[in-house]
Amino acid sequence: MNKRRTAAGRHTNGNKQIGSARKAASKPSQRNSRREERGAVQRPDIKQYIVQEPGELLAFLIASAANTGRNTLKSMLARGQITVNGSVVKVYNYPLQPGQAVAISKERIIEEEPMIGLAILHEDEDIIVVKKDAGLLSIASSKENELTAYRQLTAHVRNRDASARIFVVHRLDRDTSGVMMFAKSEHVQQTLQNSWKDMVDERTYIALVDGLVKKDKGTIKSWLKESSTLKMYASPYPNDGLLAITHYRTIQSSRDFTLLEVQLETGRKNQIRVHMEEIGHPVAGDKKYGSKSKAIGRLGLHASVLAFVHPVSGERMRFEVPAPKSFLAPFRESHPTK
Repeated sequence: MNKRRTAAGRHTNGNKQIGSARKAASKPSQRNSRREERGAVQRPDIKQYIVQEPGELLAFLIASAANTGRNTLKSMLARGQITVNGSVVKVYNYPLQPGQAVAISKERIIEEEPMIGLAILHEDEDIIVVKKDAGLLSIASSKENELTAYRQLTAHVRNRDASARIFVVHRLDRDTSGVMMFAKSEHVQQTLQNSWKDMVDERTYIALVDGLVKKDKGTIKSWLKESSTLKMYASPYPNDGLLAITHYRTIQSSRDFTLLEVQLETGRKNQIRVHMEEIGHPVAGDKKYGSKSKAIGRLGLHASVLAFVHPVSGERMRFEVPAPKSFLAPFRESHPTK
């Protein structure tokens, strides 16, 4: 199992938090991770050597790959078939240090382009969990042709397998940042979507909203519908639309803004944005749903926690990405109430 985390993201197993650079999620995950790392060394099209003492790259290659001639090795360097610690190197006299891994590939290595507005928190054979920045689309519509999380992750998995695909499990609005998940097969996608309520046991958002929310905590329950202009709204009639339930509690507040922790009991389109407008406190920067503020120059909504049961292994997984520091800026500029 190949796991990746960023400094901003934390993966916890059950109620025990695990540091991003210190531990894997669980013992089985550690074993899978090590097995994949060993697999990279044992692939028949790649040979890997560990540097034991300082030296230059070409000399090391000549000494290590005894059955490969000097001119062949120079050609492989020029073609980008040599990596040092995973990065392609073409310089003959590149300085090596003990502990570095030098790999020789039979084919030219195509380095993966850095992702824009996206970071992988976890990846295994079945799912990819990512941190998405505000401004990046989860997936484009048929009329849009721009950079999306979906397209970047598709390119990522196809670097290893040209036939690989990813599948959308859920979405975040373009201007919402935070944790989201994709499946790596249609079967896993269907498993997650069909059992979403049972498998996902925590979806927490941080919302910066306009005005002072007087109740420290509360629950909003209404039925949501979509207008002909594709805007969601709360129906005044019970059972007229899709039931939406949102729980919230106050983290910090001032006369002008309130920072809320929001938990979704249901997952409807634009649910938090509609519910915040419904109680008279639209999400900051959300012009579509009634906000008149531009406090942080973006939508004040961030998906901070996603916890679920892994659709294949059954392991409980929890990922947390703290809200951007900009969400606290309005409280430094106004008079806090708590």
